[in-house]
Amino acid sequence: MKAPRAATRRHLPTSPFKPPPAAPPVEQYEVDDRVSHDKYGLGRVVDVVGDSAIVVDFGTQKVRIPSPFAKLIKI
Repeated sequence: MKAPRAATRRHLPTSPFKPPPAAPPVEQYEVDDRVSHDKYGLGRVVDVVGDSAIVVDFGTQKVRIPSPFAKLIKI
């Protein structure tokens, strides 16, 4: 006999508890945007590969950074 699966519970508007946090939207980058990366420093976006990745020129190297761009900040 299989164990029943736990159903995801929906948040009721009258609930005294906070609703679960929504996922933040993924930042959109365009060619020539200036960015800062925690590891590589300052750079400029040179190519956008759909919504899945971007290529950034940091001066000494070009790095392909996949989405969701966690350590990247638009300047």
